[in-house]
Amino acid sequence: MSFLVSRYTSLVLVTFLFAVTFAFEQSAALVVIQVLLAGIILLGIWDMTQTRHAVLRNYPILGHVRYFFEMIRPEIRQYLLEADDEEVPFSRDARALVYQRAKNVEDKRPFGTKKAVYGSGYQWLTHSIQPIEIKNTDFRTTVGGPDCKKPYDISLYNISAMSFGALSANAITALNRGAKIGGFAHDTGEGGISRYHKQGGDLIFEVGTGYFGCRDDDGNFSPSVFAETVAPDQVKMVEIKLSQGAKPGKGGMLPAAKITPEIAEARHIPMGKDCLSPSSHSAFDSPIGLCNFIKQLRELSGGKPVGFKLCIGHRREFMCIVKAMLETGITPDFIVIDGKEGGTGAAPLEFANHMGMPLVEGLVFAHNTLRGAGLRDRIKLGASGKLISSFDIARTLALGADWVNSARGFMFAVGCIQAQACHTNHCPTGVATQDPIRQRALVPEDKAERVANFHRNTLKALGDMTGSAGLTHPGQFSPYHFIERENDRDMVTLNEIYPYMPNGFLLREDDERFGYLSRWKRASADSFRPKDDGI
Repeated sequence: MSFLVSRYTSLVLVTFLFAVTFAFEQSAALVVIQVLLAGIILLGIWDMTQTRHAVLRNYPILGHVRYFFEMIRPEIRQYLLEADDEEVPFSRDARALVYQRAKNVEDKRPFGTKKAVYGSGYQWLTHSIQPIEIKNTDFRTTVGGPDCKKPYDISLYNISAMSFGALSANAITALNRGAKIGGFAHDTGEGGISRYHKQGGDLIFEVGTGYFGCRDDDGNFSPSVFAETVAPDQVKMVEIKLSQGAKPGKGGMLPAAKITPEIAEARHIPMGKDCLSPSSHSAFDSPIGLCNFIKQLRELSGGKPVGFKLCIGHRREFMCIVKAMLETGITPDFIVIDGKEGGTGAAPLEFANHMGMPLVEGLVFAHNTLRGAGLRDRIKLGASGKLISSFDIARTLALGADWVNSARGFMFAVGCIQAQACHTNHCPTGVATQDPIRQRALVPEDKAERVANFHRNTLKALGDMTGSAGLTHPGQFSPYHFIERENDRDMVTLNEIYPYMPNGFLLREDDERFGYLSRWKRASADSFRPKDDGI
């Protein structure tokens, strides 16, 4: 009986109120109330008869209140309940740091750190008694191996790959204008070079598995289209995307209904047809094939730096590529290691949570493998994956990177509030949507300045940390400069956890620490497949 009462309470109450209204003198306002109550009664009757929602069948009308609060739960958490240091996936403190630097306002913190400095996992950078003042913080490194004719001096902090289509036209415009103001690079993502990328900022053209922007009518790689696409001086480097951190090994499909004329123009795809991004490349199917493809792209681009990006998966497969470099004599000018903590609006939950190697382990492995093969000096390493503060950058450089990229950091700079609605086309700030009304909220002229401010202020902070450590350039950071607390008492330098392996140790086969050598012996330049059942 109590169940029946609770089940019908809301419907009975509304019906009673509806009946009571007829006891009063009729007026226009009362008629409006009666119509509203009648609509709610009809909704309650529908709730009890529908078969899709169990809650509404048992709790008509009242069940909608539950669905309403469930709908706004993320906003309630973010604005009312979220702690300043709770990463979901970026903490309020981290986002505030980006906003403040982007707006050129004070980014200092009063009253001391909020970090648990005696807790396990806490890290810090050692400083010098004789710090150095660094005035020029436009830090750069030169990308271009011995076969590169047009090396590029890349900033130590750049915009990571985000395609037009994933981001709005206004967001892409603001990012590229900001890159031009600040003199740093903007990765196009695999969606090709759109008209909105052509604002004068340096571009890294990404070649994905769908070959968007460099494909023929059948979706295969087109050498002539590629050469035409990368010919402008604005394109500084070419990056082959093997995988990305948030969804490694996963392709995608853009439904025909979502393809606009501008997206079709940038990707070189037809209107009215689903756009498929395969899981793997069709231009090559072996490590040696990848090396030959790198050589082909370098020649077609007129000698611009060519490299590839991947999230480390089977470590042996990366070693297969390195062995192919040794056998063919063809090396990429750079490799970008993407951590699995990278973000996207198109990753299945299991992929985002459990596929791929985190950045730290992936970067250390790639760095040491190249050292072991004697190739580290020929190839520059980039890194991406939740890197938004100067400490993030310094630590990543210490672990083997030559520069870092950030996607969501620069998204925050153009106004992202971490609403996590990227996949819905309902982004409230106009960053990740193709809705012309929603993206109107993002004014490129204003946000471009914020992008440049964020970049400049972050590098300035990096310069301050570098000088405090007694160094003259962030590239001098090593694992020795960083300490981590292993538990509530003990501390170790990062060199003890992530040491640099000896140069040439794989070629000499004289060091079997961490399983490098056993994987090296199973790797083959001819195939990505294992020689045995191991990975």
